[in-house]
Amino acid sequence: DVQLQASGGGLVQPGGSLRLSCVVSGLTFGRFAMSWIRQAPGKGPEWVGVIDISGKMTAYADPVKGRFTISRDNAKSTLYLQMNSLKPEDTAVYYCVTDVDGVKHQGAQGTQVTVSS
Repeated sequence: DVQLQASGGGLVQPGGSLRLSCVVSGLTFGRFAMSWIRQAPGKGPEWVGVIDISGKMTAYADPVKGRFTISRDNAKSTLYLQMNSLKPEDTAVYYCVTDVDGVKHQGAQGTQVTVSS
């Protein structure tokens, strides 16, 4: 059973930073690209970015480009999202996601990020 458990969210002031983690189990982590998505209140899911299996290639959505960095530790089966220069519009529940043989796997709960003064 594939499980993705995100953590590290919280309340932060505009301009602040947070680092999210996602521990993955039930699959060979190093064999799959990983993504972060987010969902703000009353809105649909928004893709944040993706990292390849080696961790050397990443891509980001325009709203977060230059502020967010995705990384991974394959030995620890853990995905990270470093978020800097946070803005109120970054407020959302963040989820880690992967696709295994055409089947999407997403953490059940995500982690809440609230950017507010």
